[in-house]
Amino acid sequence: MSEIAQSASESKGKNPLANWFRQPKIYVNLPSKGKFYPAGTLDHSSTEEYAVYAMTAKDELMFKTPDAMISGQSTVEVIKSCIPSIKDPWQMPSIDLDFCLIAIRIATYGEHMDVTAPCPYCNHSNDYMLDLNQWMQMFNNFVFQDVVEVDPLRVSIRPYTYKETTKAAIKSLEQQKIFQIINDETMSDEDKLDKFGKSFVKLTELTVDVIADCITRIETPDGSSDDKAQIKDFINNCSKDVFAKISDNLTQMKTQINLEIKDVACGECEKKFDLPITMDQSNFFAVKSQK
Repeated sequence: MSEIAQSASESKGKNPLANWFRQPKIYVNLPSKGKFYPAGTLDHSSTEEYAVYAMTAKDELMFKTPDAMISGQSTVEVIKSCIPSIKDPWQMPSIDLDFCLIAIRIATYGEHMDVTAPCPYCNHSNDYMLDLNQWMQMFNNFVFQDVVEVDPLRVSIRPYTYKETTKAAIKSLEQQKIFQIINDETMSDEDKLDKFGKSFVKLTELTVDVIADCITRIETPDGSSDDKAQIKDFINNCSKDVFAKISDNLTQMKTQINLEIKDVACGECEKKFDLPITMDQSNFFAVKSQK
């Protein structure tokens, strides 16, 4: 190919609008520090900083698709779009999830977010403005404790993946719906008891499976194992005290990064209460911040 033809071909292939595509708005350090991602699911940065882009119009529409929101697919697609270094958000550790959504919110709308919440005492509707940078700082100070000492055992754990938390939430919701059969007057008491019992067993099994999946290795004085089948067998047969200590550790890690504002005051009765912020994407991204 001649130089003129090659130049024409390159010119034809290059989008003249490419220089006007969106650029990174902020760079962030993930709470996980890039750990716990399976191979190929994160483009690791040598500086541990990851670019965050503002949402596109297509991204915003994803959060208005009910089925995609329930399945978690909308969250996955938006994270892939706005933080392209995360190749497979399904496999991202859950400790990074809320942080990434806040970062995307800041990149798109700014560092403040308006929230409306009723007072638990008088039901008065209150408006609050949140400084999202404060939460970003909280996440930056978070350290996941990946070892649980259960003398004489040493249990290595990892955070839940986003796929695991979504799957567990959907299954739990499905099982909880079965509990509503108690109010079904057309069903006999015997059938109710049978269905309720089976549903309760499934929920219990789900809880045990989720904990077992988060254990990567168990070390004992007699040897160690990272075999998933052996670990699940152990969880099904260990004492309740051992299980509780592992479960409590995972719960404690999650509690440390719960999104909650302490001691907000009601504008009507002036009483103070704690305001939990639920990461409901339809609300989280619906209203732009005031600047």
